[in-house]
Amino acid sequence: MEVSRFLLPKDQVKYIPSSSSMKEAMDLLEENHYSAVPIINEEGRYVGTLSEGDLLWKLKNTFNFNLDAMGEVPLDSIKRYRHNESVVIDADMEDMLTLAADQNFVPVTDHDGIFLGIIRRKDIITYYNDGIMD
Repeated sequence: MEVSRFLLPKDQVKYIPSSSSMKEAMDLLEENHYSAVPIINEEGRYVGTLSEGDLLWKLKNTFNFNLDAMGEVPLDSIKRYRHNESVVIDADMEDMLTLAADQNFVPVTDHDGIFLGIIRRKDIITYYNDGIMD
């Protein structure tokens, strides 16, 4: 079964442009009670996932950092400690199982890397659980 069946499309997903600031990212995570969010570049391509941990490490490792200065910190200056893999839209569900073990969601792209949406871990677990219970 292809992952497209489980796709939560881009227009229903909170994501952040790569041109955003650290403060904008923190506000987005806080407002939506998220622990991670996909980052999309100007061409619409998935470039990574930003997590709360990434932001905390940036705070810790920035000398004399104050919260007001977060508006001046571009996202591309924040090191991401975990690389969340994406899959292409026509991938099989089996391709998702390994990724879902380590990621809350799996970003989905087309073959050119354009972000299309996400597959949530809970939907993958439900799919496999329903298969076991049948």
